[in-house]
Amino acid sequence: MTEFDIWGYRPDTGYQRGADIVGYKVEAADGSIGEISKHSEEVGASYAVVDTGVWIFGKHVLLPAGTIKMIDMVEEKVPVDRTKDQIKDQIKDAPESDESKRGGEPSYLEQFARYYNQPHM
Repeated sequence: MTEFDIWGYRPDTGYQRGADIVGYKVEAADGSIGEISKHSEEVGASYAVVDTGVWIFGKHVLLPAGTIKMIDMVEEKVPVDRTKDQIKDQIKDAPESDESKRGGEPSYLEQFARYYNQPHM
């Protein structure tokens, strides 16, 4: 398994620096799970916030950029290689995104890094 920075977009995702991916649909193998409501490309702290809408009661989940496998800039979709049930299990246990703490507070980012099994530098 290749090591990567969980707080940076992987080179093979198709992400283009400066692109606005807010509103892009996040798609599981068997259907939509929500859309990106915010994203950051800050070096060492890049992430996307997924608004799950009514699917999981409007929960907003912060995903470190390194967890994103692909971004389709043409179709404005972020496909993932999991089913909705697999994602639901992962999302229900993930820390919830908190707008007031997202300014780069190290302990806040570290809880996500721990959840996704990567140390935050």
